Amino acid sequence: MQIHWMLAMRFLREGRFPTFLIILGVTAGVAVVFTITELIGGLQSNLIARVLGVQAHAVVRPLEEDTRLARDRTADADAVAARIEKRAQRLRSIDQWEQLLPMIEATPGVTAASPMASGAGFATRGAASKSIVLLGVDPERYLRVIRLEGYIVAGRFRVGTNEAVIGAELARDLGVTVGDRIRITSTENRNDTVTIAGLFDVGSRDLNRRWVFTSLRLAQSLLDLPGGITSIDLTVNEIFAAENIARRLSAASGQTVESWMTTNAQVLAAFENQNMTTRVIRTFVVIIVALGIASVLVVSVVQKQKEIGILRAMGASRRAVLAVFLMQGAIVGMFGAIAGSGLAVLVCSVLSRVLRNADGSPLFTPEFATSTFVSAIAMALAVGLVAAVAPARRAARLDPVAAIRG
Repeated sequence: MQIHWMLAMRFLREGRFPTFLIILGVTAGVAVVFTITELIGGLQSNLIARVLGVQAHAVVRPLEEDTRLARDRTADADAVAARIEKRAQRLRSIDQWEQLLPMIEATPGVTAASPMASGAGFATRGAASKSIVLLGVDPERYLRVIRLEGYIVAGRFRVGTNEAVIGAELARDLGVTVGDRIRITSTENRNDTVTIAGLFDVGSRDLNRRWVFTSLRLAQSLLDLPGGITSIDLTVNEIFAAENIARRLSAASGQTVESWMTTNAQVLAAFENQNMTTRVIRTFVVIIVALGIASVLVVSVVQKQKEIGILRAMGASRRAVLAVFLMQGAIVGMFGAIAGSGLAVLVCSVLSRVLRNADGSPLFTPEFATSTFVSAIAMALAVGLVAAVAPARRAARLDPVAAIRG
């Protein structure tokens, strides 16, 4: 094997310029594949973090009430009514949610669950009045589902008796800050005065302008849901398993359970399209690199015919000649993989500093997982070996006498 390595290196050194060009090509190919993998993965992770930052992985809600047939009074008395009428919209509580909550928390894959009572209302301060979404939560449970304390910009997340946490935009609209008092009126025509304990900024102006968190008990009172809740938010271990867990919970509980994968179907479709595009680009890059290696080695076989003939005449077997050229492909792939990985790390590091979100935070953070390096090197080695097969077989089939005379 040592003699094969020496011969492979000698042949590559003798054709320094072609060897340099093909290693440069492999380097560029590996760098492109590596960079695209890190970039797309980082962008998707960033988007998922933003989508799920203030959104539960799955939500349990009461079943929709059945629709009913409405008789058309203008139609003939014997006619069949063809008009479907939805029942009046009203807040409904999840039946026996106290027994349902422990079952949800014990479901494999579920990490936390939190009951919530939510509904529409108005926040008033003096002459200023804004429509809001009232969210009554159990703070200890809720913060295990949504890490909202990381979005607090003033005060803290505290929703004790007659305390509320509101968005920074709503506070600006009402002209209030931490410690001030506002009046909350629900659509059930119930109202109460609360003290602002904290302000949050979740990066969405609409949510910052509409969300108001209070204690679960206060929300139940304002929304006329004595002891009731409108939903149960939960998180799971593996976010892409949320849909399967939601289906299991729906079958077990008899309630409507929606995962983030259902409510954000367009985001998932975008991920799938990105992944497909990445695979197509990687495939074409691999093909181009393989053709480059094969073309250089074919030229090398033509240029080294006499040397190959002499080796064969000295007793080298066809298998030995085959091994020499296969090793050339592996060497080119190895050097290209190492250089390409280093170049990709540099490019990704620069892009992570240049590309920014609207709030100034990095658009993506490269992870440089060991598996990415291993897969890049393995891919380059495999491409080098596969591309070298045809030139190696041609070299191995050369007739020694004809090769020396040629």
